[in-house]
Amino acid sequence: MKYKLAIGFIAYGEYTLKYLPIFLSSLFAGIDQESVLVLAVDCSENTNDRNLKILKKYPQIKIIFQGSNLGFGRAHNMMISRAKESGSKYYLALNPDMLIENKMIGKMLASMEKDGELGSVSPRIMRWDFNKKEKTDIIDTLGIEMKSGLLFFDIAQGKKNPVSTFSNNEEIKKMSINILGPSGAAAMYSLNALEKVKDNNGYFDNLMFMYKEDADLAYRLFLAGFKSRCVTDAIFYHDRTASEQGRGNLQIAINRKNKNKQCKKWSFLHQNIIFIKYWRLQNFRNKLAIIRHEFKMIVYAVLFERYLLAEFINLWKARKKIIKY
Repeated sequence: MKYKLAIGFIAYGEYTLKYLPIFLSSLFAGIDQESVLVLAVDCSENTNDRNLKILKKYPQIKIIFQGSNLGFGRAHNMMISRAKESGSKYYLALNPDMLIENKMIGKMLASMEKDGELGSVSPRIMRWDFNKKEKTDIIDTLGIEMKSGLLFFDIAQGKKNPVSTFSNNEEIKKMSINILGPSGAAAMYSLNALEKVKDNNGYFDNLMFMYKEDADLAYRLFLAGFKSRCVTDAIFYHDRTASEQGRGNLQIAINRKNKNKQCKKWSFLHQNIIFIKYWRLQNFRNKLAIIRHEFKMIVYAVLFERYLLAEFINLWKARKKIIKY
């Protein structure tokens, strides 16, 4: 059977367990199951995992039990390949810590079908307070943007913007139309576009276990000439603490306090991989910005997080696998 859309998500351990019942309920309430293929990679280490038991309650989900944690990119690459084999035209990558408003996936799909130049679209993702079971008026992300020096950020993250007044907020409305690409939390891609940017490291870069792989893919699609857009009337909710507005050095340092140590290591390593991958494409100004940011990263690591310096060893080990553009 041919499907128009394939949806893929990853289950892993206790982290996803608490979200799955609500996530799956909201997902299946808002899709046409006849035209949508739903895939799940369970990266848990054993078959007695409770995630797997919940997933098996939904026979329409095609479950890929992996038995080990593949990371975000590899798991989604596996599901993208399955989506391609199914004849699907589009692939929606989702995090299971999402609450999806009814019919919102359809709005994203309609936007993709309307404009053949789109390689991807993002919904408007708002913050969801899972513990309080509360939808908030705080923006989680409208998608990814890039500033000089190959630095990426989530558009409007942490800004307050009630859903009811969104259409009247010209600043956010303008920002949300054209983006570099969607956040990996909820990202719909054209499979045709993904095929055109796929390289030996996959659709998402397999060298990136988790963090920044969505930005890397967004940039490759941009370089290939594909557009991306935030569908502002497609509303999703995400249980992630949205950082306060501000991307200055002090704000970045403050935001890092609550960040997981392993996540910091991945982020540090993957940012350096991105610098190496796209260095040759940058103009003189951007190269100076990269050097300046690299210097700041190293100084910060020496002063506050010396464990990050060990990631240069991992970067050296991966050097021959990094594809340079």
